[in-house]
Amino acid sequence: MLKLCFFICLIYWVKSEEEQKCPQFTHLNIGDALSGTELHVQLLLYTRENHDCAEKLIEHNVAASEYLNKTKKIVFVIHGFRPTGSAPVWLGNMKKLLLSSEDINLIIVDWNRGATTVNYIAAVKNCRKVAEILKNYVDQMLVGGASLDSMHMIGVSLGAHVAGFVGQKYNGKLGRITGLDPAGPSFTREPPERRLDPTDAQFVDVIHSDIDVLGFKKPLGTIDFYPNGGMDQPGCPKTVFSGAQFFKCDHQRAVFLFLSSLKNKCDIITYPCDSYLDYKRGKCVDCDAFQPMSCPVLGYHADRWKKMLIPYSSPTKAYFDTSDKDPFCMHNYLLDITTWNKSIRRGFIKVKIMDYAGNTVESQMNSEASTFQQYKRVKILTGFHQDIEKIAKISLTFSTKNLIGPKHKLRILQMKLKYLNNPKRLQLCRYDFVLMEDTELTFKPIPCSERGT
Repeated sequence: MLKLCFFICLIYWVKSEEEQKCPQFTHLNIGDALSGTELHVQLLLYTRENHDCAEKLIEHNVAASEYLNKTKKIVFVIHGFRPTGSAPVWLGNMKKLLLSSEDINLIIVDWNRGATTVNYIAAVKNCRKVAEILKNYVDQMLVGGASLDSMHMIGVSLGAHVAGFVGQKYNGKLGRITGLDPAGPSFTREPPERRLDPTDAQFVDVIHSDIDVLGFKKPLGTIDFYPNGGMDQPGCPKTVFSGAQFFKCDHQRAVFLFLSSLKNKCDIITYPCDSYLDYKRGKCVDCDAFQPMSCPVLGYHADRWKKMLIPYSSPTKAYFDTSDKDPFCMHNYLLDITTWNKSIRRGFIKVKIMDYAGNTVESQMNSEASTFQQYKRVKILTGFHQDIEKIAKISLTFSTKNLIGPKHKLRILQMKLKYLNNPKRLQLCRYDFVLMEDTELTFKPIPCSERGT
């Protein structure tokens, strides 16, 4: 019996020693949320030298850190409201991907005690306090030789506003703030000084993925990205019967889009535009103003485009569509059609493309009907989940979606298909053909240059 007690005590002692050596993000539960938590902030430092075991920074003695290298970029990750007390599901991937992408100081700002509560307003009030504490740490880093230019704060939901408050304290000299679906409730009607704002850092990029519920609708940054228009993200539940995912899926999508940008599987290309509707109508897909760097990309490398935003009035809004799962990239094409019908036609065109091996991908049906008039060009934006580099055949289907009435024809004078992800790729054309309503027409395109187009 004595041996058993000794063995159990030994296990607890070893576990305690491990916990002291490797501080962990604070794990709480729904009970803590119901009772409420007092604010406590800890900063967990990870580098490539200690990527598996955090170093807890000492609040009033940051200089004592063993791993903090003030000559390297310092990236802070700040979470948001935690109504159940659990650690963010994305936290592990965020740490792993950031450290693998660049040799940085990564600091996880853990304010779970203070964010864990069923009282959202209490968590909102703590945001200012978290910012004050962060300023204390940053001040010490600056004294030790760090630079505001090399600091990047990534804030999620409430965390985006926390980052903004820190940026305000340094008069916008912070290098960069990334806001991942900044919280809307309690902030929507607030003036700039009481929320994230474009002047809070030298470069502020924001991803809005839930503007109709938990996120912030209006622009907040140097450039504001609106995936799929900023709401109703593909693959997210559409009804409340799906449980908790119905409420948080759209809101969290901004985080997963950002994470995808760190995986280097593909670039998520975006298009500066006044509105999502104009983008869908193909009015904003020409990025010549951004040459030679082409269109802005989403995520970690968005700051490469900051110098090109000078021609645009601030704020710049950028729109794009995504697929329903990681890596979320779409292969975008612009279908440019000129018709010669004497009568006006309204309808939709569905596009399929096929390679020489017979592999076929199908576009999504455009969400809005196009109006086809005689000798007028119509641009239709369409996207595919995978790329076909060498297109052998194209299929088009025209539909009015009318269930009754006569079937119509769409007489095409010229059709051009342009790959937007890589404008250098050859445009494909077809001339003088007719689309019968609800009948798929498949043909072999020719390079547009062959007809001098």
